[in-house]
Amino acid sequence: MSKQVKQLDRVIIRFAGDSGDGMQLTGDRFTQESAVFGNDLVTLPNFPAEIRAPQGTLPGVSSFQVHFADHDILTAGDAPDVLVAMNPAALKANLPDLPRGATIIVDTHDFTPRNLAKAGYDANPLDSLGDANDALGEFNVQPVDLTGMTVEAVKEFGLSRKDAARAKNMFALGLLSWMYGRPTEPTIAFLEKRFAKIPDIRDANIAAFKAGWNFGETTETFVVQYEIKPAPMAPGTYRNITGNLALAYGLVAGGVQSGLPVFLGSYPITPASDILHELSKHKAFGVTTFQAEDEIAGIGSAIGASFGGALGVTTTSGPGIALKSEAIGLAVMTELPLIVVDVQRGGPSTGLPTKTEQADLLQAMFGRNGEAPVPIVAPQSPGDCFDAALEAARIAITYRTPVMLLSDGYLANGSEPWRIPEIADLPTIDPAFAQPLAEGPDGKTPAFEPYARDPETLARPWAPPGVAGLEHRIGGLEKADITGNISYDPANHDLMVRTRQAKVDRIAESLPPLNVDDPSGQAKVVVLGWGSTYGPIGAGVRRVRKAGYHVAQVHLRHLNPFPRDLGEILQRYDKVLVPEMNLGQLSLLIRAKYLVDAVGYNQVRGLPLKAAELAEAIGGLVADAEGISPHQVNVDLTTTPIAEEANT
Repeated sequence: MSKQVKQLDRVIIRFAGDSGDGMQLTGDRFTQESAVFGNDLVTLPNFPAEIRAPQGTLPGVSSFQVHFADHDILTAGDAPDVLVAMNPAALKANLPDLPRGATIIVDTHDFTPRNLAKAGYDANPLDSLGDANDALGEFNVQPVDLTGMTVEAVKEFGLSRKDAARAKNMFALGLLSWMYGRPTEPTIAFLEKRFAKIPDIRDANIAAFKAGWNFGETTETFVVQYEIKPAPMAPGTYRNITGNLALAYGLVAGGVQSGLPVFLGSYPITPASDILHELSKHKAFGVTTFQAEDEIAGIGSAIGASFGGALGVTTTSGPGIALKSEAIGLAVMTELPLIVVDVQRGGPSTGLPTKTEQADLLQAMFGRNGEAPVPIVAPQSPGDCFDAALEAARIAITYRTPVMLLSDGYLANGSEPWRIPEIADLPTIDPAFAQPLAEGPDGKTPAFEPYARDPETLARPWAPPGVAGLEHRIGGLEKADITGNISYDPANHDLMVRTRQAKVDRIAESLPPLNVDDPSGQAKVVVLGWGSTYGPIGAGVRRVRKAGYHVAQVHLRHLNPFPRDLGEILQRYDKVLVPEMNLGQLSLLIRAKYLVDAVGYNQVRGLPLKAAELAEAIGGLVADAEGISPHQVNVDLTTTPIAEEANT
């Protein structure tokens, strides 16, 4: 039959089902297909913390959202245009996020009285479609027996009904791949490789995938196919990458560019474990991984590796940082290079292990006993995790200090197209190990001074053990200036405390000027962010500018020390808005250091900030600064036609 093809510039699709329905795999495969096609994209996986949450219940719903477009985009999208719901719980849990007119493709098979009751439905909402009291009347609902058609499509392979039904996610993927013109070859090749040792499962999944595609092609239910053209991108080789994978590659690059072996001492913890898994594959690049028995052993082994002349790394999340705090202080005292990766998640305590948050900034800044300053670096996107890891390695090695690298769950699990860098473009990092001192004219060799300072960086010498003439004391007790001997002298302690702080402050001299995104030069409001808020802030700022108003954006990678020009930049603007996924931690630091009346925009919902809501907050502050009616700005923001996040 003849199908209509409609052009779109962007689409947001969310796959949702039970945590055993393979929604993460389905979303990942659709993402890979879109990446191969050449769309710009951003993803948002969202799943329960339990290994197997109660089946068919709202807490057990797992989802994967992908936003893909023919232009530059910054977020995974505020609200899905299409929801694929595999059961009643998936429908009910995601319905509040859908805008009017959204398409819902729902698997009718699991809408049984038992599953409806588990999801809290008194009646089947699909039974009233088209009626006056239709609860789903605002949406374009397409009921499809995905499970039944999947079982029928794979019956030739002799699987049990339960095993056959598991392929329904591939049927759904095939249908959506047809609807949006996704290439099918990458998914078929993936299934052939993944299930190569189980021919029946391999063939059943491929058959289900093809059946879903063919259903879209032949059914009268779906009469429109959508086309989203590839996005223009700078020349280069691209791949789809998650934040954790990019961060792991950045650590490998840090080792290669410094000539140092990389040692990871880590205890598995969500959402940081993927970094350990990935680095364990790269022994060929001089990477050694050690899965320790606990968080303290993990960082202790990493400090030992740094003492031995390697680039020591430890990875964790917020609860692990709390456990590692004394050992981080030890690395501050011994002044050894160390990278501490904190992939932040919802807290406190065990909190929300699979949800995102930015609430560890003050812990990273101050969460140690005594004066123990630590540089802090934060990536802004999944791909930027590579560059942030490389920057953390540069600072740690050059300044002989532990460095906190603050990623978060949104960056760690989310993905985007990443341009693979040229090796020649990566910075070279010189470890500058201490060398044995030459014999003097008197025939005597001067004593090694382990706490002498480089006049430019204030870094002490890095002297791995086993080198004759470089023997020195090490440990957690206060060091005497120059000699490194144990010292209880009050004046020496004051000097060393101030010197360690000055060394961290000195890092600011190596940082480039901040990028101030203020195209008109007329803005009175600047939006200041850090970490993964970059995407929502950028999208919100674009909306406000599309509505005809002026607003500037500044995003921080370095949170300690702050860039040298930050204070001067903030003074240029009448209002400073600081959006964060916490209760105002960067705002607190900015207010304290620069005496700026920073206005916080704070949410801790375990989810990324929404661009539309953030745009309203920005618009309100712009109205205040410009002396305009806030109502007028809000009206303009909601009624002006905006190609979502389209670059201006």
